[in-house]
Amino acid sequence: MSVLVVGLSHKGAPLATLERTVLAGDALTKLLHDVARADDVAGTLILSTCNRMEIYAEVGSFHGSMAAICDLLSRHSGVPHAELTPCLYVHYSDRAVQHLLTVACGLDSMVVGESQILGQLRSALRIAREQGTLGRALADLGSQALRAGKRAQSETGVGAAGASLVSVGLRAAAEQLGIDYGRERGATSLAGLNVLVIGAGAMSGLAAASVARAGAASLVVANRTRQRAERLAVQHGGRPASMADLPGLMAAADLVVTCTGAPGHVITAEMVHEALRQHGGPGRARPLVMLDLALPRDVEPGVGDIPGAAVTDLETLAAADAAGMQPGEAAVAAARQIVADELEAYLSAGRADRVTPTVVALRAKAAGVVESELARLAGRIGSVDSGVLEEVAKSMNRIADKLLHAPTVRMKELAGRPGADSYEDALRVLFDLDPAAVQSVAHADASLSRPAAGSSPRASAAGGSGGSSPRANTAPAGRREGTSDE
Repeated sequence: MSVLVVGLSHKGAPLATLERTVLAGDALTKLLHDVARADDVAGTLILSTCNRMEIYAEVGSFHGSMAAICDLLSRHSGVPHAELTPCLYVHYSDRAVQHLLTVACGLDSMVVGESQILGQLRSALRIAREQGTLGRALADLGSQALRAGKRAQSETGVGAAGASLVSVGLRAAAEQLGIDYGRERGATSLAGLNVLVIGAGAMSGLAAASVARAGAASLVVANRTRQRAERLAVQHGGRPASMADLPGLMAAADLVVTCTGAPGHVITAEMVHEALRQHGGPGRARPLVMLDLALPRDVEPGVGDIPGAAVTDLETLAAADAAGMQPGEAAVAAARQIVADELEAYLSAGRADRVTPTVVALRAKAAGVVESELARLAGRIGSVDSGVLEEVAKSMNRIADKLLHAPTVRMKELAGRPGADSYEDALRVLFDLDPAAVQSVAHADASLSRPAAGSSPRASAAGGSGGSSPRANTAPAGRREGTSDE
């Protein structure tokens, strides 16, 4: 089995298309189960964030699995193939592993080095595990990706500035208000501003914390669940409010930060018109600035065209020059080296796993030879004390173990290196191992690898990256073959 990823992100997909593919709750779990039930798929997880939607799967073949996953994503999101396919990228086998490691280290994010992706990946793994769709290979890869991301944050300066989508968004919003939020990283000031944060999730929590640190004059947190709004507001010195009061709350605010995860628009043009009417209309001293970090978007399209209102959303941020918030070249290079090291460790472990069946077959053959020789000896010497036969058997097994110890240990050492297949082939030839015997310990029992009809999909315990499939095979989904999209 190999790892396949099919996805789209802020790099190649319009926000209008990207937000339509975002799935949560029951919609997400339905897609998980449908992908897990697809032919030749042994496990899957879905990484869905504010700027990417990626489906990872353990698959036995490239083309068929890719086509099936693309079809399921189109069907579940409602985005037609003709619109979806040009936006997709595909990575396979070693390249898919490299991609996830790169994502976990924050190197593929809109704001390079941001650490929120680690929590999002951890959540994706948890959901897949709870739904029974997480195979062993993806579970191991996910754990390694989390470790790589933590290393990037702790061992390099890639995330040292604490730059995030929130910090970049707040800077852009402050500039719309005519305030120098701080070009230099860490130089933040929202003094004198009244800020309304809508939502109480992880992103809203980060926004509330950032606003409080920046010295805002007041902070109000509105959320559908009053208890969560109260908890977040108290934590950062603000006050909670009801979503039913949004027009009035917006009228009293200079800056509105929204990130709710709601399926529809939370802020409508009608609300904005009412908020502006209550607070001086289009001629108010400062525009009413809305920072929309949600996907799908919380702010209704067209609100930014209303006189006296301004909107900054993910599409705006993707096109903005965030150079002042990005880590230095040395930090990025160090994080990329971590990706390279972790990738080599993953591939070495995979190569070692692939020689295990040959080692097992070799020891099984030796045990068979010892057993047949003991049977022959017992037939020739006739009746003899059982204790003597037992000692002879132990001695013969020790001899076989000692003879096999050096070649099997050396084989495992060499297995982690490139070209290990040639050593494995030599072992099979030298000891005349039956290929069928090797295969018998290499493949899972087919009757146990797939769930029974009507049962919950459970991923096969067998798996890994590589095998006989093409390596580093990656292409935009619209072109089944070709070069990388990077």
